[in-house]
Amino acid sequence: MTTITTQTTSPVASTTSTSGRGMDALGQGDFLRLLTVQMQQQDPFDPVDNKEMLAQMAQFSSLAGVSETNAMLEQIADKLDQLIVTTQSATEI
Repeated sequence: MTTITTQTTSPVASTTSTSGRGMDALGQGDFLRLLTVQMQQQDPFDPVDNKEMLAQMAQFSSLAGVSETNAMLEQIADKLDQLIVTTQSATEI
Protein backbone atom coordinates (compact mmCIF):
# COMPACT_ATOMS: atom_id res chain seq x y z
CA MET A 1 0.00 0.00 0.00
CA THR A 2 1.40 3.39 -1.02
CA THR A 3 0.84 6.47 1.09
CA ILE A 4 0.83 9.85 -0.60
CA THR A 5 1.79 12.79 1.54
CA THR A 6 1.26 16.32 0.33
CA GLN A 7 2.89 19.35 1.80
CA THR A 8 1.61 22.81 1.18
CA THR A 9 3.53 25.96 1.75
CA SER A 10 2.22 29.47 1.78
CA PRO A 11 4.08 31.99 -0.42
CA VAL A 12 3.25 34.74 2.10
CA ALA A 13 4.36 32.64 5.05
CA SER A 14 5.08 34.98 7.92
CA THR A 15 5.40 38.37 6.28
CA THR A 16 2.14 39.59 7.77
CA SER A 17 -0.24 38.41 10.43
CA THR A 18 -3.96 38.47 9.75
CA SER A 19 -5.14 36.55 12.79
CA GLY A 20 -7.84 38.24 14.80
CA ARG A 21 -8.92 40.58 12.02
CA GLY A 22 -12.43 40.53 10.67
CA MET A 23 -13.48 40.95 7.06
CA ASP A 24 -14.10 44.65 7.65
CA ALA A 25 -10.41 45.13 8.52
CA LEU A 26 -9.12 43.92 5.14
CA GLY A 27 -7.58 46.61 3.00
CA GLN A 28 -6.05 47.27 -0.36
CA GLY A 29 -2.75 45.73 0.74
CA ASP A 30 -4.56 42.50 1.57
CA PHE A 31 -6.18 42.49 -1.87
CA LEU A 32 -2.82 42.98 -3.59
CA ARG A 33 -1.30 40.20 -1.47
CA LEU A 34 -4.12 37.83 -2.47
CA LEU A 35 -3.77 38.86 -6.11
CA THR A 36 -0.03 38.14 -6.01
CA VAL A 37 -0.58 34.71 -4.47
CA GLN A 38 -3.30 33.97 -7.02
CA MET A 39 -0.92 34.83 -9.86
CA GLN A 40 1.86 32.70 -8.35
CA GLN A 41 -0.45 29.69 -7.97
CA GLN A 42 -2.26 29.83 -11.30
CA ASP A 43 -1.73 27.27 -14.01
CA PRO A 44 0.38 28.81 -16.82
CA PHE A 45 -1.53 26.74 -19.37
CA ASP A 46 -4.90 27.98 -18.08
CA PRO A 47 -4.35 31.50 -16.73
CA VAL A 48 -6.98 33.66 -15.08
CA ASP A 49 -9.00 35.70 -17.54
CA ASN A 50 -7.77 39.31 -17.68
CA LYS A 51 -11.35 40.58 -17.82
CA GLU A 52 -12.12 38.80 -14.55
CA MET A 53 -9.05 40.25 -12.87
CA LEU A 54 -9.88 43.78 -14.04
CA ALA A 55 -13.47 43.37 -12.86
CA GLN A 56 -12.23 42.28 -9.43
CA MET A 57 -9.91 45.28 -9.22
CA ALA A 58 -12.72 47.64 -10.25
CA GLN A 59 -15.03 46.15 -7.63
CA PHE A 60 -12.36 46.55 -4.97
CA SER A 61 -11.77 50.18 -5.96
CA SER A 62 -15.51 50.81 -5.77
CA LEU A 63 -15.67 49.18 -2.35
CA ALA A 64 -12.77 51.32 -1.13
CA GLY A 65 -14.61 54.45 -2.30
CA VAL A 66 -17.77 53.39 -0.49
CA SER A 67 -15.79 52.74 2.69
CA GLU A 68 -14.24 56.22 2.52
CA THR A 69 -17.67 57.74 1.97
CA ASN A 70 -19.07 55.88 4.99
CA ALA A 71 -16.20 57.09 7.17
CA MET A 72 -16.77 60.68 6.05
CA LEU A 73 -20.52 60.42 6.70
CA GLU A 74 -19.81 59.12 10.21
CA GLN A 75 -17.57 62.12 10.86
CA ILE A 76 -20.27 64.48 9.60
CA ALA A 77 -22.88 62.79 11.80
CA ASP A 78 -20.60 63.11 14.85
CA LYS A 79 -20.06 66.82 14.18
CA LEU A 80 -23.79 67.36 13.72
CA ASP A 81 -24.43 65.61 17.04
CA GLN A 82 -21.87 67.89 18.71
CA LEU A 83 -23.52 70.94 17.12
CA ILE A 84 -26.94 69.87 18.38
CA VAL A 85 -25.62 69.36 21.92
CA THR A 86 -23.84 72.72 21.84
CA THR A 87 -26.93 74.50 20.52
CA GLN A 88 -29.17 72.90 23.15
CA SER A 89 -26.84 73.83 26.01
CA ALA A 90 -26.52 77.39 24.71
CA THR A 91 -30.32 77.85 24.63
CA GLU A 92 -30.69 76.47 28.17
CA ILE A 93 -28.40 79.10 29.66
